[in-house]
Amino acid sequence: MADSKPKRVNLEKAMSELEEIVEQLETGEQSLDKSLQQFERGVKLSRDCQAALDQAEQKVEVLIGEELREFSPEDDEDS
Repeated sequence: MADSKPKRVNLEKAMSELEEIVEQLETGEQSLDKSLQQFERGVKLSRDCQAALDQAEQKVEVLIGEELREFSPEDDEDS
């Protein structure tokens, strides 16, 4: 049975890996297959980072009082 909780993203690590992928793709020295694999990984990392940033933004809004409800990571799953 799969775990229903979203995996926490180490934002710094993901951003670092994404930067490495971009540098590798920019060289143009990889095969097409390898480039496509790297691109796919980059897209996933980008989406994971965006989700983590969205969640952090929501938490900050709650903490500064722009929203008058408790923050819950499950709230972000509905979007």
